[in-house]
Amino acid sequence: MDAARPLPGYLVQRFHGWRATVYQDNKAWYRRLAASGQHPRAMVISCCDSRVHVTSIFGADEGEFFIHRNVANLVPPYNPDGQYHGTSAAVEYAVTSLGVAHIVVLGHSNCGGVKGCHDMCCGLAPELEMQSSFVGRWMDILRPGYDRVAHLPEADRPRALEKEAVLISLENLMTFPFIAEAVADDRLTLHGLWNDTGEGGLEQFDLVRGFVAV
Repeated sequence: MDAARPLPGYLVQRFHGWRATVYQDNKAWYRRLAASGQHPRAMVISCCDSRVHVTSIFGADEGEFFIHRNVANLVPPYNPDGQYHGTSAAVEYAVTSLGVAHIVVLGHSNCGGVKGCHDMCCGLAPELEMQSSFVGRWMDILRPGYDRVAHLPEADRPRALEKEAVLISLENLMTFPFIAEAVADDRLTLHGLWNDTGEGGLEQFDLVRGFVAV
């Protein structure tokens, strides 16, 4: 591991500041969490984007959410092919081991991954078309969503496609047998959200009305 180096000094300072304040003030709570294990009520699948702060948006405490982040908050279809599937593994663990009651897919505005998919589907990002592009092949998950918004004016497509990323993920979640069974048994509910990071807005998907402000 020759590439590994010590943490930047500012991160070390922040850690010591956290340990001296937040941790010390809540030491009993942290030790209780460590001893009793995690029992999150919900899983949140969100984008890696640094502007999306899931715990801050919902005022969540430690141990409340099981959070999985990836590029463009996508969930692939169920595909038990024996290969590496980080998102599918996280979903499986959340539902079958942790028994979460909710799965929330949280999309957001100005998503770079979604923009990459849009540009790739428009022929403007040949580098993403290459088989060696991890981002491009991941964004293939969203191609059906692009087909559904391709008729819109170009200026309206990116935001519509961000919301399609949420819908595609919800659709793909239901291809997992253990999720479909849990939903049918009322042990699990799925939720689709879209966050306007600049305006601080939040919309939820409704089967009748589409995305509406919460």
